[in-house]
Amino acid sequence: MKIVIAGAGEVGFHLAKLLSYESHDITLIDLDSERLAYADNKSDIRVMKGNATSISVLKDANVKMTDLVIAVTSNETINITISVLAKRLGAKRTIARINNSEFIDNKEEINFSEFGIDELISTEELATNEIKMMLNQAAFNHIHEYDEGELSMFGIMLSKSAPFVGMSVKEAALTFPEIHFMPIAIQCEHSDEIKIPRGDTVFRSGDLAYFITLKEGVTELYKLTGKTKEHVHNVMILGGSNIGKRTAKELCHKKLNVKILEVNKDKALELADELPHALVVYGDGRDVELLKEENIDEMDVFIAATESSETNIMACLIAKSKHVKKTIALAENIDYSKLSHSIGIDTIINKKLLAANSIFKHIRKGDVLEIATLNNLDAELLEFQVREDSKITRKIIRELNFPREATIGGVIREGKGHIALGDFRIQAHDKVVVSCLADAVSKVEKFFD
Repeated sequence: MKIVIAGAGEVGFHLAKLLSYESHDITLIDLDSERLAYADNKSDIRVMKGNATSISVLKDANVKMTDLVIAVTSNETINITISVLAKRLGAKRTIARINNSEFIDNKEEINFSEFGIDELISTEELATNEIKMMLNQAAFNHIHEYDEGELSMFGIMLSKSAPFVGMSVKEAALTFPEIHFMPIAIQCEHSDEIKIPRGDTVFRSGDLAYFITLKEGVTELYKLTGKTKEHVHNVMILGGSNIGKRTAKELCHKKLNVKILEVNKDKALELADELPHALVVYGDGRDVELLKEENIDEMDVFIAATESSETNIMACLIAKSKHVKKTIALAENIDYSKLSHSIGIDTIINKKLLAANSIFKHIRKGDVLEIATLNNLDAELLEFQVREDSKITRKIIRELNFPREATIGGVIREGKGHIALGDFRIQAHDKVVVSCLADAVSKVEKFFD
């Protein structure tokens, strides 16, 4: 597939990296030479310096022969313009990244396809949905679902009370033979490195462990990781940003007690009018005394959703020091995603990563159905569609000589999830979820050729 990506920022670069795994013909356009040089060195793509709203630049990129144009600059107006121009110039399909979720809410009425935009990706909507999913399973740090939950990935901090802490993976499997989940990755405490667990890997207190589980395994996972299902009633949101406001509306609709802190007086007054079922407080959420006055110690969840990543992270650290059970911070810098485990914030949400992964879902073709990054670490979750003649079908899993830097977490067969143990044999048309280190992707792909 020939693809043109406009915007070499974090979204564009991450997306180009994901798409390069499938050997697409990718052209990345941007005005920033340094961004393009970095992307050129890191990926097997063509880079092109220029303004993607220029008709001559789009023509030079041979957009008329392009299967897909993806506009992911930081400016939604520019993205819309690029998409419209590209479609008029002959691009078969276009996707535009936007910030304003109103476009998504009213897309049926507006019918953006008439203007030449086939898909809209709203970073606000994606971030809000991610927050809602995290609140549904508040004890977990990271969540990702496949086939409407037939398989789910959960990341969770292991506590001292977890029954299998101190055991190896093999010992835990023998001790709890009826479990319906599989460990797929572990990030050790005070480290940003991740490892793929083998039989002799030992679970340690403080590890951030990632599991693939079936629907019936979620309750078991709570029990065996030393966690309890948290019931969320009281939520404090720092910042009346579009994401903060949208999240507050959703939570008020669920009859939760929502309190919003907003440092801008005029904005606080507007929020109070728009959110009659939430309590809006005018003040600086970094002020420890204000947080105490607003009973932060009674909050089940603290969500930092200002426009400043640093403010969000600092506020969550303060909330955590006041024993708030669950803290969620929005962060623009993708590198900040690595910090959540090491500094004690439960979840850092990066809307740029969410946008890139969501766009990939809209264009998935061939064998790789989906790619997700584990907390922006050097590990990927890949979902493969198995071909008739794939190497992966020739033997049971333990006899496949599968790369040590990867593990098969689960299989979806005819719409039903399965935990894939050593004696499981994968069949044609199965969907297989694999966790692997980034430098092992090419090795894993060979099993699905």
